[in-house]
Amino acid sequence: MKLDLPFVRAQFPAFSEPTLEGFAFFENAGGSYPCVQFIEKLTSFYMKNKVQPYYPYPASTKAGEMMDTSYRRMAEYLNVDESEIHFGPSTTQNVYVLAHAMRPMWEVGDEIIVSCQDHEANAGAWRRLSKSGIKVIEWHVDSESGLLAIETLEKLFTNRTRMVAFPHCSNVIGHINPVNEISQIAHKYGALSVVDGVGYAPHGFPDIKSLGADIYLFSLYKTFGPHLGLMYVDNELILQMENQSHFFKEGISGSMLTPAGPDHAQIGSAHGILDYFDTVYEHHFDKEADPTQRNKALNKLFKEHENALLEHLLAFLRSRSDLRIVGPDTTKNRLPIVSIIPRDKTIAEVYAKLTENKLMLGTGDFYAVRPLMDMGIPLEPGVLRMSFVHYTSKEEIDQLIAGLQKAL
Repeated sequence: MKLDLPFVRAQFPAFSEPTLEGFAFFENAGGSYPCVQFIEKLTSFYMKNKVQPYYPYPASTKAGEMMDTSYRRMAEYLNVDESEIHFGPSTTQNVYVLAHAMRPMWEVGDEIIVSCQDHEANAGAWRRLSKSGIKVIEWHVDSESGLLAIETLEKLFTNRTRMVAFPHCSNVIGHINPVNEISQIAHKYGALSVVDGVGYAPHGFPDIKSLGADIYLFSLYKTFGPHLGLMYVDNELILQMENQSHFFKEGISGSMLTPAGPDHAQIGSAHGILDYFDTVYEHHFDKEADPTQRNKALNKLFKEHENALLEHLLAFLRSRSDLRIVGPDTTKNRLPIVSIIPRDKTIAEVYAKLTENKLMLGTGDFYAVRPLMDMGIPLEPGVLRMSFVHYTSKEEIDQLIAGLQKAL
């Protein structure tokens, strides 16, 4: 089965927007285009249901039903219980709340392992716990490849290790970490596994239960929807945490990690993402399937398309002696998040020429400050990053390659 790209792109208004015509978008790791199914739901909610939800009058009842649908359907696609799904303003904010909720679970002198490959969202708040007596152990990346080594991790555990925080996929290196294996190791030592899925989820929603993580987080604005963070928290674990909401929310797991309260409209429209997934599934497959099975089929469809484009781009980049690819230079265990450093020109010079050629990319550290530090890459100017998802076309990759040839 091959991805019907024209059909997919027809689900994204950005591809028919006149002001974007001719531009190729390669900053998807910073935020994806939203699908029309989500946009229509959000617009409808603001027009018809922007009232306090869960009251008996029709507009309110519908608002509550839309929110409940998002919790239920997200859980079905991610293969977890809907009571384990939590929405917050962003992944960074969600981790901040989690750190405050989990700190009372631990004693002074207890240890947590935090990787140095993370986006700062899954690093900063955990590291601040050192001010309250928690010992933070750093899991450094390899200075050349930027990868995390399992052998290194094994040596960091002690009988006081309580948690390991790491990314499913780095947002500058693109390498996929073996979440299930790392989670098993953490559990062997009685520690929790906390996974930042922000870089991974745009390329296919994970089957969270199969990963074995205790907490998994990602951003919906990077997966074709609203500017929200989604977190999975194991039901047994959340009841061990300290309530972060109003005192009368104690013991109500769905409220304990949302101190500011839910964003009704964005949550209520979030299941538009899953309408999009269902639309793509039904267009490509005749077989009926439950949401978890649909998700697996779509993952395969999306990743085969992405890998073909990624190999085309990497083959070009490997042929150039005037640039450095940061991280692995093959598609093995890799997602289409590719960072480079020009050797003969400055990043600013190359970036300016790419922009002239209607290429939308990003430069800088992308809040992945610690892996760049471990690799000896100056934070200013950082790297030039190219990231794409399944709606990207070969023509856009060719436009990027042509732009790079001119710029370099």
